[in-house]
Amino acid sequence: MKKFVYKMQSVLNIKEKLEEQEKARYATAQAKLNEEEQKLAALNLRRADCEANLRELVGANLNIMTIRHGEDALETLKIFIERQKTAVQKAQNNVDAAMHRLREAMVERETQEKLKEKAFQEYLAELNAEEQKEIDELVSFRHKLTEMVE
Repeated sequence: MKKFVYKMQSVLNIKEKLEEQEKARYATAQAKLNEEEQKLAALNLRRADCEANLRELVGANLNIMTIRHGEDALETLKIFIERQKTAVQKAQNNVDAAMHRLREAMVERETQEKLKEKAFQEYLAELNAEEQKEIDELVSFRHKLTEMVE
């Protein structure tokens, strides 16, 4: 009995490796997005603290310089927050692109697996046809033998 050999196995192996690489890239992009979102959350907390501190300074009627420093700090934080929002959006775009590439890699791998399965089914059909042919030849041979003996 001959062994099933998929002629495109090397292509399937490459597609599987590409899919694994895309999974790793996606995971890296997702981790970067999470990191950027955490930075943004930390900046928002600092902003809230800064706003609360500024409200206390304004309510306490302290000197104007301290209030100005608090306002400057708040404006600086707002700038940092906007930059961080841009970084988060960029990271999200990277995650989306990585997900798209991963989906494409998965589709290509699945296509190769379907082709392999189809080739295997054709192999089984050929094998079955060969076995049926051998059975027919054996039956024919036996029938001729029985005719010769009679």
